[in-house]
Amino acid sequence: MKKGFVQNSNYARFLQAVKAVELRGAREASLMLVTGPAGLGKSETVDRFAVDTNAVYLRAKETWTKRGLLVEMADTLRIQTNTTNHDMQARIIGAVGARQTPIIIDEAEFTVRSSASILECVRDISDLTETLVVLVGMETMETRIARYPQISSRIAQVVHFQALTEQDVQLACKQLAEVDIDADLVRELHRQSEGKMRLVMNGIATIERVAKANSLVRAAADAFKGLELCIEWQARRPRAGATR
Repeated sequence: MKKGFVQNSNYARFLQAVKAVELRGAREASLMLVTGPAGLGKSETVDRFAVDTNAVYLRAKETWTKRGLLVEMADTLRIQTNTTNHDMQARIIGAVGARQTPIIIDEAEFTVRSSASILECVRDISDLTETLVVLVGMETMETRIARYPQISSRIAQVVHFQALTEQDVQLACKQLAEVDIDADLVRELHRQSEGKMRLVMNGIATIERVAKANSLVRAAADAFKGLELCIEWQARRPRAGATR
């Protein structure tokens, strides 16, 4: 499979939201929330955005503390970390403000577990620099952040990642597959993957493997009848109370 990033409909809506935040009226409302089920390509999207904009990209961790956040952010910005939290935050604010560097925090659920103290630290940085902050997480993020008005009131845009369309899957096959895939097989891949980008990529790899094994120049649905192109293991788990 070819390497590359597919600019699908979720990516397009993400960029529209970024533009809207940049054109916001209230300068302190610089937070943006990206949510959606796993497998839809949230992390890949923000990672690409981070590369394109030279953003500070952080992946929150369950063990994170306020100092843990500051140290990782300072390391990314190449700022001295053997100092106090106050001094480190002041240096970060200076660097981010001067460069207008966007900040992206993936797995952001871990910033609002029992309190919002970690996210309030991020809010202070964004307030003083008026820089875009993108918080990425599962659907529960909205409910968690809603408990803290001092944070939620600063969210200017929310992007809900959605299942890929058939056109999105077709675009992924065209850009990533090393074998031509007929429209009927694209349609079947879309059905089996339920529009999850992670499963689409697994499906493309399966199609390539089968095509190569059978010396197929072009992959069509007839040659893949009855074959699982991608597997969602959770769909196979028995329901509670179900008999085997």
